[in-house]
Amino acid sequence: MTDQTFKSYLSENPRMIGVLFMAACLLSQAGTAAAGVGTLAVYGP
Repeated sequence: MTDQTFKSYLSENPRMIGVLFMAACLLSQAGTAAAGVGTLAVYGP
């Protein structure tokens, strides 16, 4: 998809802006959670 086509698609379907934003938020949180799976922090003695 070219930049102009993507802009026109989003202008015709404004709800997709919110959908894409939420997908980006969920993917960023899933990536953070996946990166922290292998770490085990032990606090204290």
